[in-house]
Amino acid sequence: MTIVQTSPAVQDGPIARSAGKLYGVLGGLYLAQGIPSYLLLVALPPLMRESGASRTAIGLFSLLMLPLVLKFAIAPLVDRWALWPSLGHRRGWVVPTQLLVSAGIASMALVEPSQAGALFAIGICITLLSSVQDIATDGYAVRHLTRSTRPIGNAVQAGSVALGVIIGGTLTLVLFHKIGWRPTILLVACLSLMPLAAAIWMRDRAEPSPDAAPRKRASLLGFFHRPNAWMILAFALTYRASEGLVRGMEGPYLVDNKVPTDWIGYMSGGAAATAGLLGAVIAALIIRKVGLTATLILLGGLRSLCFLAFALNAFGVWPGIAVAMSASAFQTLIRYMELVAIYSFFMASSSDDQPGTDFTILSCAELVVYLIGTSIAGYLADRLGYEMLFSSATVISVLGIGLSVWMLEKIKARPAPLDHDDFRSKRLKIIKRDRF
Repeated sequence: MTIVQTSPAVQDGPIARSAGKLYGVLGGLYLAQGIPSYLLLVALPPLMRESGASRTAIGLFSLLMLPLVLKFAIAPLVDRWALWPSLGHRRGWVVPTQLLVSAGIASMALVEPSQAGALFAIGICITLLSSVQDIATDGYAVRHLTRSTRPIGNAVQAGSVALGVIIGGTLTLVLFHKIGWRPTILLVACLSLMPLAAAIWMRDRAEPSPDAAPRKRASLLGFFHRPNAWMILAFALTYRASEGLVRGMEGPYLVDNKVPTDWIGYMSGGAAATAGLLGAVIAALIIRKVGLTATLILLGGLRSLCFLAFALNAFGVWPGIAVAMSASAFQTLIRYMELVAIYSFFMASSSDDQPGTDFTILSCAELVVYLIGTSIAGYLADRLGYEMLFSSATVISVLGIGLSVWMLEKIKARPAPLDHDDFRSKRLKIIKRDRF
């Protein structure tokens, strides 16, 4: 007999009536986050440069990533309280923050794309609000996705991010040259509001019954008090530690190899997003077929082969523009597949007491390592050359896979104790062996 994990949200509170409706809700919520992120980080810098903004000012826009890195500090507050209680806990955060994000995007039409100071001030407000919404959305996803629905749910999450590339990034760049700055920004602001319709079907769990075990107060320390917490965090810091080294210099490497910039634009825009949508679906199917641990090993190995292809291309052993572009495109596909797998692991490792906090800590840790890699990639390329940069990334990737597998085995060998009501504890003990 096959036993499927049922989340406490399914047992105790009203949720989406079907898995399909839940996937639709998550797709809308994650798309709502993707549009402003890629507008600010992908589309805005080249538009500002084309309008006369200085490279120094544009470079400072990388600081817009700070709220995404530091959002773990406020995650417990989002888990504890609702901003708009009459709408429910998670929806009470999602609706007002998204309305303000869309208003912030629309306000960008009041300034010119060359006014870096004003755009930065607006952008930091947008990313702050979007970060809060991200915490609430992740908490909602952790609460409502079960072991059987989590792979597809995380595929929807990654696919929505890819779709955000198209709308917030590629579409904005195309429309700017056809209809101008203000109409483009106002249209994107309207498009960013549309996914908010998904919030209509959001259903937070009901208040716990009087005889239910009291929930622990959400806190950052609450994550570290759990068994395996440090091991799980180490996995988040290790598994993709090498990726920033390659991603940080991938574009410059293609340019230095005489790849036309418009080719790079098409590949990193629409083509990359399409590969992301496809990769998310493939990853979900692989996870359901062979399990999460095997999927992580497989994807890590494929990622290492991509890095090796870059290294061989740089050394001239496997020369040609086609090789470099193929490695770049395949790496994008693998990247979205990895997002599905690691988000599934992060959600499986998050507690029901503070789902948004736990998931945010792990996702921020993964992002910090990525940003460190991208930050030092240029320095290493200048000092050592592309050959050694890509070779080092390949070695780090392989070592990271081996270390990650060891960590997963240690985590499975020491399952966390279950501290909820007796019925749920007994049920989860049965399916604990299948969690990873």
